[in-house]
Amino acid sequence: MAYNIIDLFSGAGGFTLGFTKHRTQEGVPAFNPVWANDFNRESVDTYNANFGDHCVYGDITEILQDPDIAIPQADIVIGGPPCQGFSLLNRQRGNDVRRELWQPFMEVVERSGAGVFVMENVQQLLRTDEHDRIVQEAERQGFHVRSAVLKAVEYGVPQARQRTFIIGSKADTGIVFPPLKTHYNPEKPIDLFEYAAKPAPWRNVEDAIADLPAPVGTEIRDVPSPLNLHFGRNPTETSLKRYKAIPEQGMNRFDLQRIAPELTPACWINKKSGGTDLFGRLWWNRPSVTIRTEFFKPEKGRYLHPEQHRPITHREAARIQTFPDDFVFCGSKIEIARQIGNAVPPQLAYHVAGVALQMLDIIRESEPVVLQTIC
Repeated sequence: MAYNIIDLFSGAGGFTLGFTKHRTQEGVPAFNPVWANDFNRESVDTYNANFGDHCVYGDITEILQDPDIAIPQADIVIGGPPCQGFSLLNRQRGNDVRRELWQPFMEVVERSGAGVFVMENVQQLLRTDEHDRIVQEAERQGFHVRSAVLKAVEYGVPQARQRTFIIGSKADTGIVFPPLKTHYNPEKPIDLFEYAAKPAPWRNVEDAIADLPAPVGTEIRDVPSPLNLHFGRNPTETSLKRYKAIPEQGMNRFDLQRIAPELTPACWINKKSGGTDLFGRLWWNRPSVTIRTEFFKPEKGRYLHPEQHRPITHREAARIQTFPDDFVFCGSKIEIARQIGNAVPPQLAYHVAGVALQMLDIIRESEPVVLQTIC
């Protein structure tokens, strides 16, 4: 019997996708999504297009106050409360309301009767008082809690993304968290005790996108996937000159300043340090930098294609995030970019789900058997 799952702050559903990839020994799905929520309309449309019509649009704090909306019973609650309040760019904003959205998350955990929860957030969360408050609330509800920063690249994601995961179980299962790593840096020695059997080398950009042709057009196309989201942009003449001035893999704004100072914005010239990924090219043989919501803007990070004179496309970003080509995205190209950049990589979610599944199995096995008396 599948475990019922609730996904909060679901976005496109990358977290749910990783969980629903699990199958039982009998080959049936191990997780059954029963309810989800997000406050972005297009994200809700995307989630429902892929998992069923049970994702509810709206502010979770208001939903929880609505007596007409019932939170269904579930075995597990997952989700990533909006993380910008914990980011390095916002760490001085101590009153950011987004820092408090773990509270409705934990309320849903309690109201749903879940035996396990998994919360995802930026890596900085682990070192905050807010993390301690989350753990305290979880322990008040009777959970045994573990927290860790996971590197997505160590679980088969071709991307240097790092995130904090907090996992709680109503039973002290003794299950190890974080999960054993499945992929290793081929340039460094490894401690096999940290890895699953037969680990593989890190996946890189070439593994993810090298088979795609040059993009066509500048808009979402009515063609079969993967080419529907494989479109480019209309760069200005100056932008195109900048791309061509740094043609080699790994180059960045400092190389642009060295080679073509006349093309380099004054703000970059005046900024002598930091931002080494700005206006950078990806490497074929390395994992990507973290895919964020504006990956189509090279001035925001190392998002130039390794060879072609352009930023990466929506399809390339989705693949680097480990979304399969048949996953359906809804909304404008700006909204889809946000969905891709904000998502938990499904491949990383899959490995976290493996730990949660073990915990749930132990909880189910420990439940007392209720004998029915036949009169």
